[in-house]
Amino acid sequence: MSNQVFMLPDLGEGLAEADIAEWHVKVGDVVTIDQIVVEVETAKAAVDVPIPFAGTVVELHGKDGDTLKVGTPLITVSGGGSVDAVVSANHERYREEERAGSGNVLIGYGTSEDAPRRRRRAAPSVRVISPIVRKLAVDNDIDLSLLSGSGAGGVITRADVEAGSNAGTETEPSHVSDQRIPIKGLRKVVADKLSASRREIPDATTWVDVDATELLAARAEINKSLPDSDKISLMALLARLTIAALGQYPELNSSVDTARGEIVRHARIHLGIAAQTPKGLMVPVIRNADALSTVELAQALRVTTDLARDGKLEPARLTGGTFTLNNYGVFGVDGSTPIINHPEAAILGIGRIIDKPWVVNGELTVRKVTQISLSFDHRVCDGGEAGGFLRLFGDYIENPIRVLGRL
Repeated sequence: MSNQVFMLPDLGEGLAEADIAEWHVKVGDVVTIDQIVVEVETAKAAVDVPIPFAGTVVELHGKDGDTLKVGTPLITVSGGGSVDAVVSANHERYREEERAGSGNVLIGYGTSEDAPRRRRRAAPSVRVISPIVRKLAVDNDIDLSLLSGSGAGGVITRADVEAGSNAGTETEPSHVSDQRIPIKGLRKVVADKLSASRREIPDATTWVDVDATELLAARAEINKSLPDSDKISLMALLARLTIAALGQYPELNSSVDTARGEIVRHARIHLGIAAQTPKGLMVPVIRNADALSTVELAQALRVTTDLARDGKLEPARLTGGTFTLNNYGVFGVDGSTPIINHPEAAILGIGRIIDKPWVVNGELTVRKVTQISLSFDHRVCDGGEAGGFLRLFGDYIENPIRVLGRL
């Protein structure tokens, strides 16, 4: 039968390429229609790619870490195996792995003790089966080509890597080398946006310390009457106050259309929330945030950030923001000069809330204090508007009931 070539499909959102994260098949495997054959990572999300036809894998057009263009060959298969053939092939492959001592069997069932005598010992640098072993080696800066595998068939095991890590002090200095990390995928998108921001936007930053004692008290009082599923997080309250302040200073909810030489003042607030995830910095967007109640905003924020951290957020949910809120206080820092999320016109930052001496009604006392900062595009507004917005937002933090009662 003739070969069939499956091209890397269009993954949407105008993305022209993707990185191969992990192949789930190898040459010689039998695949079925709609079977997931590879996980790829685009600039915005990780995507499982199913194959639209069945057959035997002839060629994989790239290895883990390679970048492929949309519309170029991804995998080639031949023939079209029946269901019985697929089951038989997979069963035989399992038996072959068991005989080879690959470790791909259920814990407790073991592998064949005779396998090493029947099969030629493979080179350690070739047969590292477990992704866990590979990751452990990377995490401990261990060169796998320098290890001898103690597993069946010469396989390098976790114990081999751990032993190599413990003996790290005995490693020759000549084996130490710099690590080079490609700038691609999500990291490349973030780098491009931040570079564009610094290159195009004449930004300035202003900041102020505020007393957040009443904000924390208001949150505790509000949550007393709410079920656990509707509890309001501190970030949700800060988002609500941000939206209220933007209502008074709409010029900050803008972007600059450089092609037409215009400032675009957006009618709705699509609030971006900067979130640190295992894949790096992401800014998921809550669309039409100004139309949500405080409870609805808290729920949307919780769902959106959870999806982002789990890597399950749709690419469309990472675009279209008009203003960004960044809580860098979670990293234990007081202040920052955040870079504007291009092409937006401003970004609001919140530092950690800590006990500090504070003057209240002429008396020195200890209060919960935080520093807030605003980086803004000087083409869109001047220091007067930026300072007015930040001071208003600070007043809302210090007197939250006044504004929350109107929302």
